[in-house]
Amino acid sequence: MPSPLFRPSMDRRAFLTASTMGLASLRCGPALRASTGPALAAPTLAKPAKSTVLFFLCGGASHIDMWDMKPEAPLEYRGEFKPIRTTGADVRLCEHLPLLAKQAHQFSVVHGVTDGGQATGDHHAGYYYNLTGHVPDITFKQQGNDRRPYPEDWPYMGSVVAMKRPPHPSLPSLITLPHKPSKLPFTRPGQFAGRIGMEHDPFFLNGSFDEPLKFAAPTISMSGSMTAQRMQDRKALLAAMNDARRELDHEMSVQNYVKQQERAFDLLSSSSTTNAFDIQSEPDKLRERYGHTINGTSLLMARRLVEAGVPFITVFWKEDESTAKQCKSAGGWDTHGDNFNCLRKYLLPKFDQAFSAFLEDLSGRGLLDETLVLVTSEMGRTPKIGDRRSGGAIGAGRDHWTACMSVLMAGAGIRGGQVVGETDARAELPKDRPIRPEDITKTVYYAMGIQDLEAKDKLGRAYNLLDEGKPLTELFG
Repeated sequence: MPSPLFRPSMDRRAFLTASTMGLASLRCGPALRASTGPALAAPTLAKPAKSTVLFFLCGGASHIDMWDMKPEAPLEYRGEFKPIRTTGADVRLCEHLPLLAKQAHQFSVVHGVTDGGQATGDHHAGYYYNLTGHVPDITFKQQGNDRRPYPEDWPYMGSVVAMKRPPHPSLPSLITLPHKPSKLPFTRPGQFAGRIGMEHDPFFLNGSFDEPLKFAAPTISMSGSMTAQRMQDRKALLAAMNDARRELDHEMSVQNYVKQQERAFDLLSSSSTTNAFDIQSEPDKLRERYGHTINGTSLLMARRLVEAGVPFITVFWKEDESTAKQCKSAGGWDTHGDNFNCLRKYLLPKFDQAFSAFLEDLSGRGLLDETLVLVTSEMGRTPKIGDRRSGGAIGAGRDHWTACMSVLMAGAGIRGGQVVGETDARAELPKDRPIRPEDITKTVYYAMGIQDLEAKDKLGRAYNLLDEGKPLTELFG
């Protein structure tokens, strides 16, 4: 039996909540920044990528322990891991990434990505800056990790791509899986469409550790007894309810909410879309290669969505809460405690297996040349070992470090095996050339052929979706 896209059960409350954020998100936020005028044309590739897959390592991956290693640094900086040679001429990786080392000729590494002291060091600001390319505003400093997503936020780069590229004929143009970071009420800002409208929000697919082959849309579900006709009857009921809502002050936002409902209904009622989500049909050997984990199967799902022509797919690393106590974290890459054991035992082996399989699979199917692959995070980790939250040096943790991180990029014409940017001798700061998150975002737009970054506010005034940053064109060709 194919794995169901939607949950097997549905109640009235869940059915009526057919939006990725819901009406609860219609709240006041920071004022819309003054328009900067029409957007200037940006350079693009002669042959733009058809899709982007953004793999986000939730929590803040340790750059100095993974791909910006400093074997000559003092022990209290370089840590326990040793670098190994790879198939990429300039790329050195951690010894616990042996499978990825065999794929290094397929990707480039960007070192010295920094917030320049413009963020807060918190996860929320790190998500926002690295997902939108925009410096976090003052509300992030005021509220820290209590800061909620606002309708006036700058849009996620995937939402911009979904807005600017022609819509997919049968699937959403932006799909996020296997979860929406983070647990309520601490939803991470930056992963939504914000000011360009909820119709450009991601379509979310949820996955679980218990059933990694099954993905469900949290916004709407259909039980086995729910026929297409009954679903259409309920759609008519929802339409009547939404007509009554149009008298609200937030009419435009409500219209966007309705568009989200319609998108969920269209996907659910279309039999032509189900094959793209049926990862159980993949050969056992290939599923074994990715690994029987939720993050591994999420990358396998991403490959299927690339094959189906979805323009932008986001995979947010799903945290394993069983490791949270040991690592002093939520179970992801936020290794405040026992950094080396947490990386060696839990994080690096699963990442190595899944991501190397993903690159190998895309390449083998001839899809890598037309797909941009991006691995990023909200921050790096402190180069000097010892986090006060886990007892200092004895706790062997690494704290947040927004002054420096690394990003991996592959496909879409990127020349593999190279390194762009450099950090100092202890991986604390960019050595000569700071690279900002807005430069990474502009590189995504460059690879996807997004030249026109103009949008209009509710009064019809033109503004640029991202004035700042320049694409890293030296990665290509």
